[in-house]
Amino acid sequence: MSSRDRILGRVRRALADLRQDDTPYEQAVSRDYLQQHGERDAEQTVDLLAENLVDYRAVVHRCGAGELPGLIAHLLGERGSQSVLVPPGLDEGWLADTDVKRVADLPDSTPRELDRVDSVVTGCALAVAETGTIVLDGSPDQGRRRITLIPDHHICVVRVPGQVVSSVPQALERLVPGRPLTWISGPSATSDIELDRVEGVHGPRTLEVVLVRG
Repeated sequence: MSSRDRILGRVRRALADLRQDDTPYEQAVSRDYLQQHGERDAEQTVDLLAENLVDYRAVVHRCGAGELPGLIAHLLGERGSQSVLVPPGLDEGWLADTDVKRVADLPDSTPRELDRVDSVVTGCALAVAETGTIVLDGSPDQGRRRITLIPDHHICVVRVPGQVVSSVPQALERLVPGRPLTWISGPSATSDIELDRVEGVHGPRTLEVVLVRG
């Protein structure tokens, strides 16, 4: 008898006297927790998102829809970007004011090729105010997960207030579980045993979030 068989045998014996429960998962797990903490209107929810994004060391910008192309051009120029990775479904108008070289999101692009790209611009699925989290789901305006993990500079556009929710439970109600969800709370960072913070280990060192209205 293998170690695996012995362990599974012990588990079966421990569970032998338990009543079989065929209650559907949706009914078995209580969902009576708070959907959000406190009451906020749409403007206050967006303000909370901005506050928590900054707390996670993301750089937050606000603009109207007509100002977006100019702002993105400014951010790319300020960064000195010579190339920008563009998801296939990104609104072409967002990059109308910049002549930075566009790099397509190609399935056969290697990590080395993606690492040579200076910046990436994407939309998002939604943003969570209470946690300062941006959620990507692989939609055409966001592209595949790796294009937001390898380049060192990510500009993410959030349409407010429509794409902003207060809490994680509210976000889960709107997201599709089968999609490749990426949850981003600030630029990539990690700390060693001495709590020295290092950014850019698992993703971009710089996350710029543009909250755009209209």
